[in-house]
Amino acid sequence: MVTDSTISYRSLKPETSLTGFVESFWMLENKADRAHEIVVVPNGRFDIVFFHTPDNPYHVMLMGLETEPQKSTIPPKAIIFAISFRLLAIEYLLDMKTAAIINTAYALPSDFWGISSDDLNDFEQFCYKVSVKMRSLIRTDIDNRKQELFELIYTSKGALSVKELSEKVFWSSRQINRYFKEYFGISLKAYSNIIRFKESLPHLLEGKLFPELNFTDQNHFIKEIKRLSGVLPKELSKDVNDRFLLFHSIPNK
Repeated sequence: MVTDSTISYRSLKPETSLTGFVESFWMLENKADRAHEIVVVPNGRFDIVFFHTPDNPYHVMLMGLETEPQKSTIPPKAIIFAISFRLLAIEYLLDMKTAAIINTAYALPSDFWGISSDDLNDFEQFCYKVSVKMRSLIRTDIDNRKQELFELIYTSKGALSVKELSEKVFWSSRQINRYFKEYFGISLKAYSNIIRFKESLPHLLEGKLFPELNFTDQNHFIKEIKRLSGVLPKELSKDVNDRFLLFHSIPNK
């Protein structure tokens, strides 16, 4: 659990049967009487967020992939429980396409998956309840090429080229990009760049303001960090006022 004077954050990993589809469960609470300003940066995942505040009714949102930094706020006394999904879940768990909600969100029914505002009182029970539901929804007709493709993207931390990925899974780069555009709204290369950016964050927190992953050079590294976070690596690493929410998901932040 990560806490400061106003923000409480906790995350849990999914059980083994869900790891190909779910990156993590997380909860966040703004304990203050004022809104907390944040910057949402691309993280390579999409989230279903269950949310309420004292002044707003309970609601559920599907958050699309981000491709650019966006300023936002966490309302005072807000409580958020969420599921962060890997891309394979779009087709084989939710059975939908999310290309239309890049950098935005889509409202889901308030009774989605049988979760209500009362379920936001116990994080572990929430995780158990949605895990049971998800296990019942996973399709069995998963394309092995897609499964292997995503595994390679994540384990390589976005460092493999489109050509290398295509050759390893015996699937043409044209077909892969057509699939990515149709289901997720971005190219494979753009997605891999986001994963590489995300995997750079722990290094930045350690004060390593130079590329550790497959960036061309220092200049390329700086440009990519600024493009995806809105600030230079040095400023991002300082995370003044806990603005960059994604840092909370890094162990020992």
